[in-house]
Amino acid sequence: MKARIILSAIAVLCFGFVASAQEVKIGYTNVEYIMSLMPEMEQIDADITDYGAQLDQQIQTKNRDFQQQVQSYQQSMNSMTEQARGEKEQQLTKMQQDIQKFQQDVQASYQRKLQELLEPVQTKVYNAINAVAAENNYTHIFADSAGQAPVLLYTKDDDPFTDLVLTKLGVTPPANPNN
Repeated sequence: MKARIILSAIAVLCFGFVASAQEVKIGYTNVEYIMSLMPEMEQIDADITDYGAQLDQQIQTKNRDFQQQVQSYQQSMNSMTEQARGEKEQQLTKMQQDIQKFQQDVQASYQRKLQELLEPVQTKVYNAINAVAAENNYTHIFADSAGQAPVLLYTKDDDPFTDLVLTKLGVTPPANPNN
């Protein structure tokens, strides 16, 4: 009799696990691939290429000015006093440092501009992923992350996993987590 009760309990537990497993539906997508097919990307590519060319032109102009200053200094350094030579070298060193800082600023500006251009497309793609996941009863959606571990993009609001972990740790989850 005891064996039947134990077998019945195991069967109920197994059935419970199977029922729970059927509720989980995991999807996987490649956001970069989706974005690369978006029609907006052609314009974004053209815009960022133009912006990059403008920034490159500014860097080239500053480098050209610096090279001219260096050549001028090299041609006249023998006729300069020690003090004038020292002042000119300090001026050239500062100019070179300013160019290096400008190049760093240009890189940051380029990244900001790229992110600004991509943000509306990313939002559109993420909204579509969330909508498709909800419409098709997915519980979790993972996505590629540029050669890194996949990133969780979507999870159902009623996914109990966090509450289960809290319970396992002996922590009582709040009745309404949005409070």
